[in-house]
Amino acid sequence: MSKPLVVVVEDEADIQDVIAYNLKRDGYEVLTASRGDEGLSLIQAKMPDLVILDLMLPGIDGLSICQQLRADPKTKSLPIIILSAKEEEADVVIGLGFGADDYVPKPFSPRELLARVKAVLRRSSSQETVKQDQIRRGELIIDIDRHQASLRGIGIKLTATEFKLLTVLASHPGRAFSREQLLNRVVGDAVVVVDRNIDVHIRSVRKKLGDQTGLIETVRGVGYRFADQ
Repeated sequence: MSKPLVVVVEDEADIQDVIAYNLKRDGYEVLTASRGDEGLSLIQAKMPDLVILDLMLPGIDGLSICQQLRADPKTKSLPIIILSAKEEEADVVIGLGFGADDYVPKPFSPRELLARVKAVLRRSSSQETVKQDQIRRGELIIDIDRHQASLRGIGIKLTATEFKLLTVLASHPGRAFSREQLLNRVVGDAVVVVDRNIDVHIRSVRKKLGDQTGLIETVRGVGYRFADQ
């Protein structure tokens, strides 16, 4: 079996070296680029299994790369993990809106990054979608057709919006969603709603999950994700 190929686009040499070293040690094949334009060409030529993409890059910035990859049918579904500094949180939200699968804030531990890589690749290979008839996450069961959710066999009374919200998150465990993404999926982009309203729905869902409230995690500066168990 061939090794999964990861392209790392990062202009800081020391960070690039750390990422490449740990990925290779964990069994991945790695190709690197220090400029955005070089990285985009490398990705399009090699069609890797996953891309690790810094936001601040010479040549072409990470957001532009992400946008171009998602606009191309050949790379539309390519898993992308964004690297960002804390002051780039607004750009992370935009990146997730462009279709990035996850983000890892700087500074990061190699162990955390490897865990995120594995989680994103696992989600990509399983191709979980809300088209499933039923979603099972531990003791939580979401029945799509019946529009019902239960925890340990006990029904959870959810509003229509809360059910959609829980379904979207549970369908992609470990994936970070911005508030805007969640609103667009739950309410629709044709409806004007203040994105912070999503926090109210999240609080309500968490309350109804009782001692399993930790299933929905807050991603600081971005939004929310379902715990990758």
